[in-house]
Amino acid sequence: MRRGIVATAVVASLALAATACGGSDDSGDKASGPVTITWWDTSNATNEAPTYRQLAKDFTKANPDIKVKYVNVPFDQAQNKFDTAAGASGAPDVLRAEVGWTPAFAKKSYLLPLDGTEALADKGKFQASLIKQAQFDGKTYGVPLVTDTLAFVYNKALFKKAGITEAPTSWDQLKKDAAKVKAETGADGFWGSTAGYYAEPFLMGEGTDTVDPAGKKITIGSAAAKKGLTTWKGLFSGKGLHKADATADAYAHIQDAFVNGKVASTIQGPWEITNFYKGSAFKDKKNLGIATVPAGSGGKPGAPTGGHNLSLYAGSDKAHQEASLKFVKWMTSAKTQEQVALKNATLPTRQDAYTAKVTADPGIAGYQKVLGSAQPRPELPEYSSLWTPMDQELPKVATGKESLDQGVSSLETSFAKLLPGFSK
Repeated sequence: MRRGIVATAVVASLALAATACGGSDDSGDKASGPVTITWWDTSNATNEAPTYRQLAKDFTKANPDIKVKYVNVPFDQAQNKFDTAAGASGAPDVLRAEVGWTPAFAKKSYLLPLDGTEALADKGKFQASLIKQAQFDGKTYGVPLVTDTLAFVYNKALFKKAGITEAPTSWDQLKKDAAKVKAETGADGFWGSTAGYYAEPFLMGEGTDTVDPAGKKITIGSAAAKKGLTTWKGLFSGKGLHKADATADAYAHIQDAFVNGKVASTIQGPWEITNFYKGSAFKDKKNLGIATVPAGSGGKPGAPTGGHNLSLYAGSDKAHQEASLKFVKWMTSAKTQEQVALKNATLPTRQDAYTAKVTADPGIAGYQKVLGSAQPRPELPEYSSLWTPMDQELPKVATGKESLDQGVSSLETSFAKLLPGFSK
């Protein structure tokens, strides 16, 4: 899963930063030689990184005055590594940053504002909500590289066998469909996640979220939030609904069951497109159904917008920043985004990158259609950190070890510690 925050800093990050920083590489800083910039790529080392590594080489070949030192940093370590390295003035010149990291790093002045720079020359080409999500206090600190959201994904063949002709548009309908699938096919109809990020559609579907930054209020205990979480909890019991899995391998268990036809539907993001196709159920890619997540009681669906931006380290010198701006512009161009989409099956952030070749992939085309209902995350530095306590409490609620009221109360207490000045 590409979500979450590491609870503790990694001591080794200082050593990594010292060798990774472009400004510390003297071999590329000589007047007669190219400028060497360091890029920390946080993509999956197996499925995505090879594409980005090759693109770094392609950029250097096309721009001999700039060398790109490519470093793949594990996603679950990258946030703390960069935070530590930047605080010690030894961060990489360019970072592939999860969109939720932007407010926190920008608040600490670790990122370079990009408004008016070469990197944002094509600002109008990008989806407006993604640019907004790269901003903090009115300034833009990243250029959108890839985007994502959560969608309802389903096995068309199992749905058809159960007599279901379209994806459910409400959670109540999903329950009915799950029962039909179980009765007609023997497979479970739906298997949901107990992780905090996957509860977001249930909150957003009720018009709320974990917090209200504008009002400086913790809203996880509001009536609307409890209503959404009650719906979420109700999807772990009933005919055709798989029971909650709170084990460390829950994500893998759900994914394996879905791609191999043991469960007909789940909620998932586009980062799993290539893995969907590796399963026996989706050897025929057209069997993969993708729809907007079911709506809440008000009839409006909601899912968080995710993805990654390319951000620049504010501590790099002028030469490295200028080279980095050129690199970021090239990496986020329509041509390069098309290449990434075709290789990695990820979603471009600019409309002109959705070429006929890209949308020929039913997975990408399906997720592109649901992006319109995705909602930007609040501009709050601590927002992403709220998922850590949710990941601790929600599995207890889902498995019946805690009541919903107990879980919500614990979350309010945890949130209050992370958000001084916020009221309940």
